[in-house]
Amino acid sequence: MALLAWAKETRTDLVQINGQRRYGAPPPGWVGDPPPAGTEVFIGKLPQDMYENVLIPLFQSVGRLYEFRLMMTFSGLNRGFAYAKYSSRRGAKEAIAALNKFEVREGCAIVVCKSTEKCELSVDGLASSVSQGELEAFLRRVTVGLQSVTLCASPCRKRAQLAVLKYSSHQAAAMAKKTLMEENLSLSGVEMRVAWLNPDLKQKLQLCKEKPSSRRVQGGKRPEGPKQVPLSPVLRNALDRLNTLCQKQYLGTPLFLTKCVQENPNGWLRFWCCMVIPGFPVPFSGFTWVRQDRPGRSGHEEAKVALALQVLRVLGESSHSVSASPFPKVLEHLLGVKL
Repeated sequence: MALLAWAKETRTDLVQINGQRRYGAPPPGWVGDPPPAGTEVFIGKLPQDMYENVLIPLFQSVGRLYEFRLMMTFSGLNRGFAYAKYSSRRGAKEAIAALNKFEVREGCAIVVCKSTEKCELSVDGLASSVSQGELEAFLRRVTVGLQSVTLCASPCRKRAQLAVLKYSSHQAAAMAKKTLMEENLSLSGVEMRVAWLNPDLKQKLQLCKEKPSSRRVQGGKRPEGPKQVPLSPVLRNALDRLNTLCQKQYLGTPLFLTKCVQENPNGWLRFWCCMVIPGFPVPFSGFTWVRQDRPGRSGHEEAKVALALQVLRVLGESSHSVSASPFPKVLEHLLGVKL
């Protein structure tokens, strides 16, 4: 294959991860910090059977490349677009001037323009019970490069919250968006709606910060969150016991991530469930079958309870009072490590 022969001959390392193949970042011989904002270009309308052995030399001909990222499909073809980051803003400008509408093949002109390099995401529809600390702990588990989290009332959905996530780079934000959307993860049983932060929404949120919220009630108290179907006393007791146990150890409130991976016609659902404890570095995860036979109760809630009960069974806490001492022991049991 021409690509493999070229990579071997030029000693070019290409790394494929999360649906893209990357060169550089940094390239061989690079010294110093990464290039500043404004040095990346977007490349569109690429033939799907054209690869780095043609594209990298072409884009290197107008300036020094710091990074080149080609978006890939599962079948091995490219997705028709790529990103090239140069060592300077001048290199990016030269690429746009020289290569925009350039015919890489007869009758096939590509598009080269400035990359927007967005770094902020919006996550809407979060339950009012989700705290900023819990959300940040969750995001640091599943994404890379998170810089800040801002949580506020959703301007579009009643009794819900919206989060603004800021990442260290466009690439980090794009990977976070891909992870959160494609994995269909949920937080506290609620699916998250993830998108690039719209400039109009950003301005609207800024205006909300500058004036008192009309949703606050007399006395400065926040309005109540959305009503949920109550759990049975036994299950509610299990979650309360687990929360109490974590609080006694000063580890924070457990945070649950759930994803339905299989659904049977008889009503049984198979869930992947993960419990993240803010004060403990390793999450607990596994699979469980639950039956969604209670009106108004989601399978996500059932899976969360199943994991809480499993931890409590190991502790022997299903029918005994909570004490402060057993928690390190259960961590050793579940993780197979000595604490």
